[in-house]
Amino acid sequence: MADLDQLETETLARIADAADLPALDAARVAALGKQGSVSALLKTLGGMTPVQRQAEGPRINGLRERVAAAVAERKEALEAAALNVRLATERLDMTLPLAASPRGTVHPVSQVMDELAEVFADLGFAVATGPEIEDDWHNFTALNIPESHPARAMHDTFYFGDSPTGGEQSSPSDGGSAAASRPKRMLLRTHTSPVQVRAMTSQPPPLRVIAPGRVYRSDSDATHTPMFHQIEGLVIDRGIHLGHLKWTLETFLRAFFERDDVVLRLRPSYFPFTEPSVEVDVGYSVENGRRVIGGAEGWMEVLGSGMVHPKVLRECGLDPDEWQGFAFGTGIDRLAMLKYGMDDLRAFFDGDLRWLRHYGFAALDVPTLSGGLSS
Repeated sequence: MADLDQLETETLARIADAADLPALDAARVAALGKQGSVSALLKTLGGMTPVQRQAEGPRINGLRERVAAAVAERKEALEAAALNVRLATERLDMTLPLAASPRGTVHPVSQVMDELAEVFADLGFAVATGPEIEDDWHNFTALNIPESHPARAMHDTFYFGDSPTGGEQSSPSDGGSAAASRPKRMLLRTHTSPVQVRAMTSQPPPLRVIAPGRVYRSDSDATHTPMFHQIEGLVIDRGIHLGHLKWTLETFLRAFFERDDVVLRLRPSYFPFTEPSVEVDVGYSVENGRRVIGGAEGWMEVLGSGMVHPKVLRECGLDPDEWQGFAFGTGIDRLAMLKYGMDDLRAFFDGDLRWLRHYGFAALDVPTLSGGLSS
């Protein structure tokens, strides 16, 4: 009994006197290590009689627990003291220069979409969105695109199989009572025009919306990719005519390219969903061997447009005798290439950090008409 009490007193004293963590660990090993004094006592329990073990077991195990608790308490005290010393002595010089960290940039497509939204917001347009997985009624039928039109062909459009996926469909103009002759077929939208259809069928006129977003077509070369970005605009109101369309496009292109010498030329064309339809050319000049928007040295086609076809208005539940409108659409990637001098559309999607650092924009380069869209 005296030997056990003396061992406890000496061991606890050594633990309490440990000046640092290495000294404390040495005291722990001397008591609780494989060859430690307390561990040696625990090993003697196996050679005792049951009566002896019943008497000595609790005393020896109690000693082991008290020593372990003393070690943990002393360790916590030493670590706290070391932390206090470190906090009192360490200093951080905030004036020291830092190594440059990797810098992300805003993709040119994202920047141009923000620029377009800023321009059209100033003209009173709201931004409308819609699903990228569409049905063929919204993507084709409601836009007066006939069954035989090449745009519906498999080699142009990404369809989700040949089987019906959503039951039979009907146009909103008939109140959903007359089922269409062909079941609904799902596809990746080929343009953002379905967003215009959804806007006309869900909101009462007058309407002024733009529809930016991703679209999908089966094509790939230096100026085409299977996925690209498009923006379309729609105005529905009373008394709308082609002059309103021309003024809107002139104002938009001059604000976007930040030049007052932008000149437009409208050429007759054909689109199933507009009548009359016009292709819009913009004048350009040659500076340092590169085409620059502005001037009239040559002409470049930039977008398609026209007056909304009466059949489209009827499909969307609007009376063409009361409501008229115009629509236009262009590629956002193409606008970015023209404005910022990029030659290959495929580089937009390569994820090359060198290209992104060169053509990308800082996160704080928020486009505003007052501060300059591309400042």
